[in-house]
Amino acid sequence: GIARKFAAEGARVLVADLNGEAAEAVAGSIGGAALRADVTRDADTRAMLDTALARFGGVDILVNNAGVGHRPQPLESLAEAEFDRIAAVNMKAVYFAMKTFVPHFQQRQKDARGVRGVVLNIASTAGVSPRPRLAWYNASKGWVITATRSSAVELAPFGIRVNALNPVAGE
Repeated sequence: GIARKFAAEGARVLVADLNGEAAEAVAGSIGGAALRADVTRDADTRAMLDTALARFGGVDILVNNAGVGHRPQPLESLAEAEFDRIAAVNMKAVYFAMKTFVPHFQQRQKDARGVRGVVLNIASTAGVSPRPRLAWYNASKGWVITATRSSAVELAPFGIRVNALNPVAGE
């Protein structure tokens, strides 16, 4: 949905997804580019930037949209492997993306509005108003919100805007 809306507004979109076939299908339907990427891997995040630079010559907007949850359960019952997966996808992927894309934005010329780049982090209302029995998902989305606020303050002087969106549910 996000990729389709950006494309409808005239953006050239790189669709990066762990499911390469799904990325190809969406990219094909919007005239974009596709890349199979695991956002929990630094090298794959770098490949996202390299692909966007090769295909489009630059990046204006980064959308960190990957996210996973867990089934409602007592906080002490979540398996460590599941916790690690939530932390990797919901938090570490944002870290990798920011680490990779922010230097690119810092090197760009400011546009007419004084902006060099934009980061949109998809968090959740769960990070603002936690839901019962989803402690670790809630915490991961709270982390995204705090990381966004911290990044926004730090990067504003460079002309880089950082915002979080907190949907309840989406397609």
